Amino acid sequence: MKRFLIVCLFCTAVSVSTVFPQIQPKPPTIDVSANAEIMIVPDQVIFTLDVTKRNKDMNVAKRETDAVLAKILDVTRSFGIKQEDVKTDYISVDMRYQSVRDSKTRVFDEDGDEVGTRVFLGYDVSTTVIVRLPDIKRFESFFTEVMKTGLTEIDSVRFESSEMIAQRKRAREMAMKAAYEKASAMAGAINQTIGKAIHIAENVPNDSRYSNMSSNSTNFSTGPVTEPVATFSPGAIKISSQVSVTFLLN
Repeated sequence: MKRFLIVCLFCTAVSVSTVFPQIQPKPPTIDVSANAEIMIVPDQVIFTLDVTKRNKDMNVAKRETDAVLAKILDVTRSFGIKQEDVKTDYISVDMRYQSVRDSKTRVFDEDGDEVGTRVFLGYDVSTTVIVRLPDIKRFESFFTEVMKTGLTEIDSVRFESSEMIAQRKRAREMAMKAAYEKASAMAGAINQTIGKAIHIAENVPNDSRYSNMSSNSTNFSTGPVTEPVATFSPGAIKISSQVSVTFLLN
């Protein structure tokens, strides 16, 4: 009986050591971060144009919107802008009302608040046109001509570069090289070297645009167009790349 008990205890000890192997220590690593910035000059302009016409007769409002849209497209063709660089959204229709209060005939809602009488103003028939002007040197002349079409608003004007993709790649490569050099220098300061990278992450910030619009230029980013733009300088675009890298430490 005693021999049998000793054998069982020995087997139990062996099985426990098999289930719980020894924990291996993590290899030493070094974490670094680096960033790179490239300044480039824009060579193209993206216009977002709004056309909205209001009339109590929806068909009249649509005809007026279509007429302005046709003029805008004529301008793009006169500047040799390709069809793929002009995008038009579907026409939308909204019914517009105004609340009018009359002291003689007061109207209240179910909560007891005075709301007045809802008066129909008309149908707003709208469309948006996005135009890419590939030649930034023709910005002022295109801007002047497109304002003559009777559009309602210039929603935005963005200066961009045709080299954005290539320059983003270049900034990323520069950031990675900077991370490698940084890690090598830090390890070398303690007489060690780095091994292969075991983790890489990129944090891509928004590209910053430095605009140098002159003080007497029209603020055309929002609001209706009322006067031509005077002078402009597109400034520069900053393309950034930020990376975090973990290297093995030898």
